[in-house]
Amino acid sequence: MNNNSQSIILGIESSCDDTAAAVLINGKIRSNHIASQEVHAQFGGVVPEWASRKHQQNIIPVVDLALKNAGVDISELDAIACTQGPGLLGSLLVGHTFAKGLSLALNKPLINVNHIEAHIWSHFIEDEKPEFPFLCLLVSGGHTQIVKITDYGQSEIIGTTLDDAVGEAFDKAGKMFGLPYPAGPEIDKLAQKGDPNKFSFSTSSVGDLDFSFSGLKTSVLYFLQAQKKVDPDFVEKNSFDLCASLQHTIVSYLMSKLMKAVEQTGIKQIGIAGGVAANSALRSALESYAAEIDAQAFIPKFEYCTDNAAMIAKAGEIKWAKNELGTLRDICYARND
Repeated sequence: MNNNSQSIILGIESSCDDTAAAVLINGKIRSNHIASQEVHAQFGGVVPEWASRKHQQNIIPVVDLALKNAGVDISELDAIACTQGPGLLGSLLVGHTFAKGLSLALNKPLINVNHIEAHIWSHFIEDEKPEFPFLCLLVSGGHTQIVKITDYGQSEIIGTTLDDAVGEAFDKAGKMFGLPYPAGPEIDKLAQKGDPNKFSFSTSSVGDLDFSFSGLKTSVLYFLQAQKKVDPDFVEKNSFDLCASLQHTIVSYLMSKLMKAVEQTGIKQIGIAGGVAANSALRSALESYAAEIDAQAFIPKFEYCTDNAAMIAKAGEIKWAKNELGTLRDICYARND
């Protein structure tokens, strides 16, 4: 087994529209940089072809910046960790192919990282880490899961969405509200000025720890259609309350499932991860619940919630310590099947 406390690892992330690179030295993140793509906002979602082309433009400058700001020469790297999937295939190919080329040119090990697992390991970037076993509510634009983690590399999905992800629900509802993409952060901002109990939206009743968000989107759609027949300017007049009510509905739904998972497992080490983990109401709800049941809540810094390379480097370090290395024959995968 490698000594993971003495290693320099470059992390590369390109699963969607953010090109990111980070350098981890002896267990500590020394640089973490992201090049975002604002071009997709006008289309209300990520355009895969454009995303992959932008990654091609950004990958070298971002990696170069991460190395320089970490004070590391490329020859000093011990390994290169990169996102293998899931994500947009064209985007993944750019980062994964670049990492393979770097691995071949430098004769350094390649470490393939599962993007979703990396979100979980973001809890281990800082010194205050969860103890095993712990539960993680993983919420993003593409995934909504409750995961039980019993050790490094040992996890079990005990709850998942049966249709859409919570991040998509935020974005689709936000589009109905006339908000720009991505709508999640804007809803969070506007909700601060609204009444969370003003309007009521329904959520789907599905078994045990699983989620469903298709019903919520339908509920919002039908509600707005009915209100606009009475007042065409209903959304503009009630934007704050609409955002607050939607956010309250979603957070309450997520927390109800997480609470049920805690009751079933008895685990009181609880974390959230993924892009939606940046939502202020969800962060506050988790902290309040943890205090109520005398549990420990773990919430990553904002920079480690959205897609980033620091979590890829940390996940890579964990796999490096276990000698779980990739090869030049490895391919990307777009879905978590």
